[in-house]
Amino acid sequence: MQLIYKCKQAHQMVSEGLDRELSLTERARLKLHLSICDSCTNFNTQMQTLRLAMRKLRSANSDSNEESRK
Repeated sequence: MQLIYKCKQAHQMVSEGLDRELSLTERARLKLHLSICDSCTNFNTQMQTLRLAMRKLRSANSDSNEESRK
């Protein structure tokens, strides 16, 4: 087992981390990779930004739906 993920594995873990809680080992390996890889760090930031934007959009849509029901 490699100590540090390769970029492809890191991207997969970033994506999986959005859907489920990563294990301690997975988080440690991902954090270690992100500490040395700017490209994957940027990917991680972009994924977090997209997730936040989708949450805000969903919240805005549900608020809009509630207003239209009144």
